[in-house]
Amino acid sequence: MARSRSLSLAAYRVLSWRGAPQNGDGAPQRPDGELLWVHVSERERLAPLNDLCRRLLAQRAELSVLLTGPSDADLGEWGESCSPLVPLPQDNAGAVRGFLDHWRPEMGLWSGAGLLPNLISDAAGRDIPMVLLEVDTQELVPHKPRWLPDLPRQTLECFESILVTNDETARQIRRLGVMYAKVAISARLRVSSNPAPWPEDELIETNHALASRPVWLAAWVQDKEFISVLTAHRHALRLLHRMVLILHVADGAEADPLRKRLETMDLRCANWDAGDEIEDTTQVILTAYPEDLGLWYRVSPLTFVGSSLEPGPGGKDPLVAVALGSAVIHGPNVGEHADIYKRLADAGAARQVRTAEELGKGVVELLSPDQAASVALAGWQVVSEGAQLTDQLIDMVQDRLDRRRAEHAGT
Repeated sequence: MARSRSLSLAAYRVLSWRGAPQNGDGAPQRPDGELLWVHVSERERLAPLNDLCRRLLAQRAELSVLLTGPSDADLGEWGESCSPLVPLPQDNAGAVRGFLDHWRPEMGLWSGAGLLPNLISDAAGRDIPMVLLEVDTQELVPHKPRWLPDLPRQTLECFESILVTNDETARQIRRLGVMYAKVAISARLRVSSNPAPWPEDELIETNHALASRPVWLAAWVQDKEFISVLTAHRHALRLLHRMVLILHVADGAEADPLRKRLETMDLRCANWDAGDEIEDTTQVILTAYPEDLGLWYRVSPLTFVGSSLEPGPGGKDPLVAVALGSAVIHGPNVGEHADIYKRLADAGAARQVRTAEELGKGVVELLSPDQAASVALAGWQVVSEGAQLTDQLIDMVQDRLDRRRAEHAGT
């Protein structure tokens, strides 16, 4: 087996040999301390991997993360990342050596397909533990020569663990001859939510002030959405007379003009940020503090996630609201968060509206106790599913890094 692997990879290296060695010139400087290398094969995978890395960085202060993308991708179009996002080198010996010499990762996570045999085998040769996530068996090693049929197996054997999302993929990989114990089935990696705790006394006090009245939250509302949200609230008030709207504006500069508009509409307003008390006659609680949304998501069984009714802002991430037990309603313009909203909608945990009238009807329907509870439960199941693999990977990375540190300390 070892001889077969050596000959096959040697043949591939000869075939792929081209270009001069690269020594990392022009790349960001490697940070001190531990470095986790995370490869993102597709733009759609960046958000959940970003989420994973943020949680890891919060738990392991000495850790840094390097994110890589395909060498031919326009990574500048992929959006924000929590750590440097750089292209992989070409898969030839010199470029691979320069990449690994420069970054010297303690561990690697590879998400998706597009496997590079030279890079992966060289990383394994340096005793860098590698984990493969969500591999696409239709493209295990791109453009492999017909006369090197064992190359996918030999490349996959370089990984310590291979996590796939279904039985069929696991069977296909095992048929290649990969060790049975290396392959495991897990949930797909998703963006998860880890809300910060909230002081219990303030939560109790706020709920007491609202006196069991129907409550809904409109969060991240843009100025172009004000009239739709307020129209929806007045529509809902006809059926739920004691209902309270918590109105969080996306731009704090709009709070004072909006309060004046509320007065002209005969909607009694309490300015939370100014310290106004919530009274029994209060119909709208106005706030612009995003840090207080953790309180309002907990208080409100229903949240309209704004910045979504009108084109432009591109929507906001709804997962914190869902994780804190709030059903979600939103507009059609959710931009880069479309995948999250689709998952919620497919699970019955979110509803899309397009007009003020639809929003008002949706508020009334989703505030009924049975509807709110059903939607909140569906949302919690989505959040839990998303967190499963993230928690598993965090534990795995921590364990591998701890073992590697102990091994190096003993040498």
